[in-house]
Amino acid sequence: MSGETVVLGVDPGLNTTGYGVVAVSRGRIRLVDAGVLKPAQGLPLPLRLRELHRDLGEIMDAHRPEAMAIEQVYSHYRHPRTAIIMGHARGVLCLAAAQRDIPVKSIPATHIKKAVTGRGRAGKEQVGGMVCRLLGIPGPLSPMDVSDALAAAIAYCEEAADV
Repeated sequence: MSGETVVLGVDPGLNTTGYGVVAVSRGRIRLVDAGVLKPAQGLPLPLRLRELHRDLGEIMDAHRPEAMAIEQVYSHYRHPRTAIIMGHARGVLCLAAAQRDIPVKSIPATHIKKAVTGRGRAGKEQVGGMVCRLLGIPGPLSPMDVSDALAAAIAYCEEAADV
């Protein structure tokens, strides 16, 4: 894979974390791997976080990304618990990257949407459709956490190309 840059995109969540690995070379982007991490539901929080950390670490070890793109935390002020729970998941995912010296780029959701669709306020279906189109995937990705993770990786690649 000479000349390729491998990027891991992550859509963090405590119940479902989407991940997507892409490789970019000479302005062309291709899908390497994608899926979800789902810690066991009945486990206490520390054990669920351990599973997330371990599982993402295995993906990193398998694909050796040069960077990880992760959606920046956003939570409406009426739902602070959501931000706190998301922060737990983000923390262990970022730790897995740091332990492997993989730089982490936190990207706002509006920037991700704009990079993929041209509109910062695009809906999830539009983002998912454009991710499939850009990567040559024939059908919709399910769950949407996968397309969100791939969108983060694509946004990272777009930003890196502009630098």
